[in-house]
Amino acid sequence: MAFPPIHPALARALESRNYQEPTPVQKSVVEAAAEDRDLLVSAQTGSGKTVAYGLAMGQTLLQDRDTLGEAGNPLGLIIAPTRELALQVSDELRWLFAEAGARIVTCVGGMDARTEQKALFRGAHLVVGTPGRLRDHLERGNLRTQDLQVAVLDEADEMLNLGFREDLEFILEATPAERRTLLFSATLPKPIVALTKRYQTNALRIEVANQSSSHSDIEYRAIRVAPTEIEHAVVNLLRQAESPTAIVFCNTREQVRHLHTGLLDRGFGAVSLSGELGQAERNQALQALRDGRSRVCVATDVAARGIDLPNLGLVIHAELPNDAETLQHRSGRTGRAGRKGVSVLLVPLSKRRKADRLLTDAKIRPIWSAPPSADEIRALDRDRLLTDPLFSDEAGDDDLATAGVLVERFSPMEIASAFARLYRQKLPAPEDIYDPGPGRDDKTGRKANAEPRSRRDGEREEGTGGRHAIGPAVWFHLDIGRRNNADPKWLLPLLCRRGKVTREDIGAIRIFDKETKVEIRADAAERFASAAQGSDDDITVTRMDGGAPPAGRDRDGGGNARTGRPPRAQKAFSRRADGDAPRRGPPKYGAKGPGKGPGKPGKPRRAD
Repeated sequence: MAFPPIHPALARALESRNYQEPTPVQKSVVEAAAEDRDLLVSAQTGSGKTVAYGLAMGQTLLQDRDTLGEAGNPLGLIIAPTRELALQVSDELRWLFAEAGARIVTCVGGMDARTEQKALFRGAHLVVGTPGRLRDHLERGNLRTQDLQVAVLDEADEMLNLGFREDLEFILEATPAERRTLLFSATLPKPIVALTKRYQTNALRIEVANQSSSHSDIEYRAIRVAPTEIEHAVVNLLRQAESPTAIVFCNTREQVRHLHTGLLDRGFGAVSLSGELGQAERNQALQALRDGRSRVCVATDVAARGIDLPNLGLVIHAELPNDAETLQHRSGRTGRAGRKGVSVLLVPLSKRRKADRLLTDAKIRPIWSAPPSADEIRALDRDRLLTDPLFSDEAGDDDLATAGVLVERFSPMEIASAFARLYRQKLPAPEDIYDPGPGRDDKTGRKANAEPRSRRDGEREEGTGGRHAIGPAVWFHLDIGRRNNADPKWLLPLLCRRGKVTREDIGAIRIFDKETKVEIRADAAERFASAAQGSDDDITVTRMDGGAPPAGRDRDGGGNARTGRPPRAQKAFSRRADGDAPRRGPPKYGAKGPGKGPGKPGKPRRAD
């Protein structure tokens, strides 16, 4: 599929970049039916839409002229939601309009407004900017729009989501009514439809692909992981993929800082992007990724919107996005322009339901698996070592002379082992990581190998005949009881997280007034003891000697040790911080216990 007839200057620019055939959106905007019309375009991220509206603008601005001529008042205006996207658009349009002699000025927040003002006064054919900065230049009289022929709204839905509606309306009201308006949006919510009715005339609707479907060049994977091992899973995924560039998404600036620091400490070349960084810092981070000095970017959604990084083959969702649209936008950073990519969601068991909902809404069927283990990564390292270019590159005279000295002094095994150590030293060490189990079955949504309902969570039986049978077992002691709101419903996931075991490894849970005793499968007891030692969550876990505790009432009386439930008349309560009505259930994060009664005030956490 070749490009339809376009202006010779644009055709030469495409040829210089080895564009052999157009993407569907690029083909649609330059067909005869779209000529000189307002366009309302839905296009998947990574579909080549920047070049698409550049071609559409070029057809209008150049007409039969060879070049755009002398720069004066802007002829084209492109509005983008973020600084990074605006800068990226400017770079794309510069090479596309290079043969046409275009002068392009970029106006974005975080840059020197006086420098932009001087550039506008010197004249520009195209102006690219963010809504807030463009409005500022309009109000100050720096940006003159009386000669404007084309206005482009890139990622219009995101601009509205970020609260730029008022700025957009101000800018469009300041432009000539006869201008051509090109609106590109991944989705078409009601505010976008209202905007098109107000500022477009007889717009041609172009829908390139079904926006609810996932990108065909992206492989989606979902990794089950323990909540405490998110960072370890990120490390092992980066080591497994060895992608030239990867991006890791977090939901908050604090999590970006934490994960970025952890990757740097492990020896990764990593940069961070979040809203707290200035524009100069963002530019430095992106440049480090583009020239190969760093290969991992840890970012929030807002900071990474619109970023197009070369050779980005891996996207990791360290924290689940809030909706399916964000999931697809994050994932769309890879698998662009015909290249393949991988998008990986890290899913703690407590977040499995949310992950299922996100994937269903996005119509994505991922491959579920355990996190890559340290042994798997070491095996990959050995395979990569055997195919390293060092073995195939031609050796120089100095290399051969050094090799001769080494062979005379050391045995082949000593030389090979030293080389392997040197090779390993340049790589971040993989992490030993725990597989929390398959969770719910991918097809039915039920937990794989699930227990009957009467033996799950807080309904697990702890009697001698009907309890969860696990065979040979070891008993452990917890220094919290009913007076600390201990309950199997939150103790069970806490023990799995803390001790790195599955629910199937846990048998009876016997709760007394001031203590709790838990049965752990014998073959998992050592792992549980090692992982659960210490005093995390203000709960101390110790191994018991002397076999199983009695199944009757504890020494303080009151309470059913078999079921782990308090007597009917003595249900545990915790009081609110303000002393008002009591509430039931385990304390929230940071709570200091269920009141001022006797017993150790515990701080147990929920599983999520």
